[in-house]
Amino acid sequence: MSTSLHYRAVEHLGTRIVGGKLPTGHVMLAEHLEDELKVSRSVVREAVRVLQSLGLVETIKRVGIRVLPAHRWNPFDPLVIRWRLAGEGRGAQLRSLAELRSAVEPVAAELAAENAPESLRRELLEISLAMREAGRAGDMPTFLDLDIRFHALVLSGSGNEMFANLVGQVTETLTGRTVHGLMPEHPKEAALQWHVDVAQGISDRDGPKAREASSNIMRETIADLAPSWEGQPRVFVPVERH
Repeated sequence: MSTSLHYRAVEHLGTRIVGGKLPTGHVMLAEHLEDELKVSRSVVREAVRVLQSLGLVETIKRVGIRVLPAHRWNPFDPLVIRWRLAGEGRGAQLRSLAELRSAVEPVAAELAAENAPESLRRELLEISLAMREAGRAGDMPTFLDLDIRFHALVLSGSGNEMFANLVGQVTETLTGRTVHGLMPEHPKEAALQWHVDVAQGISDRDGPKAREASSNIMRETIADLAPSWEGQPRVFVPVERH
């Protein structure tokens, strides 16, 4: 099976579902997708399996492939995040991610100050200083690469494997903000310093300092992004009765 055909089928269907062009309850037939995408049945079948794993669709015998509501999607999957950031739900996705990060990253920073290995502490401090240099120079591609690495190290350094598994979500957030023009050409000096403060706190095993600086980063992030989600509805996931 051609990987490129499989990728194209997943992207085509995923972006249309998340973007609302294929609404909740819409039913697709495999044979129609073969004709529409100009691919084989096996490519369609594998693409549908991926979408099922993300919670976007379900297959029903003698009916077809049905689109599921947003509360059934896997909100943590980087593909779903990327598709939401590319569509009209960008603001709501940024809000959900910013709120998640504000709840997790300051705690992760404090835990990293307690638990991170020395090699990670040294690397984090080096990256924070390089970020400051790149940010001041307006070298945003370099800044983005360093920013992704910085936050991945903080989450990993916490020693909490569940926090560490949020790296993909944070990566999509930071990349999406850059791709969609939601990052300033020159990061604010205060934000650059806060990254250094997080790294320094972790390096010095000063948990409260690391946590406070991380909280400052997230408060600033939310303040900067808040206009993008004004008026956008939240997703309320039904709570099942047991």
